[in-house]
Amino acid sequence: MEYIFTFLEGIASFISPCLLPMVPIYISYFIGEDNKKTSKAIINSIGFVLGFTIVFLILSIFASKLGNLITPKIKYIKIVFGILIILLGLNYSGVLKINFLNKTKGIKINKNNFNFFKSVLFGILFSISWTPCIGSFLSSALVLVATSQNTVKGIVLMLIYSLGIGIPFIISAILIEKLKVMFDFIKKNYNIIRIISGVILILMGIYIIL
Repeated sequence: MEYIFTFLEGIASFISPCLLPMVPIYISYFIGEDNKKTSKAIINSIGFVLGFTIVFLILSIFASKLGNLITPKIKYIKIVFGILIILLGLNYSGVLKINFLNKTKGIKINKNNFNFFKSVLFGILFSISWTPCIGSFLSSALVLVATSQNTVKGIVLMLIYSLGIGIPFIISAILIEKLKVMFDFIKKNYNIIRIISGVILILMGIYIIL
């Protein structure tokens, strides 16, 4: 069940109101000056996904090690973490308002001569600068990793989370024009999406406690 939750959190991160509007801009970076070269966009999008996946996997290793250190008190820590995730879900769905969790900071990068290696770097920068934007979902995934107390399982969970964000990015790079209607639909239904995403976080918090 935790694998499904983690994948859904990755997708929810992608369609979050502060990230989704930036997707077309990111895709323009992947395409670069060759506006009609879909193959270049695909390769660069894969590099981008690889970049932030590397950072997330490193975070999962640290989270797993932390989980091993807190083993004696794991029952109580799960309760605390679960409550925190529930609070994040309530904030994301709009029931609560926690201002510092709703701040974000974008990144700027020159898209001229954009290539695979620059895309990897871009992905690494993305994982750092957009943490406040996807922080609720990333934190929830990392808490699950820490409480799993298994490094390999933690890495798999974080890989699944990264795929939840990464697969939509790659699909968007392939079908950017055809997905315009879908993007418009999501933008018009942000409130519903935020509520659904918040519910996912709340369910994850309850799952961790139980």
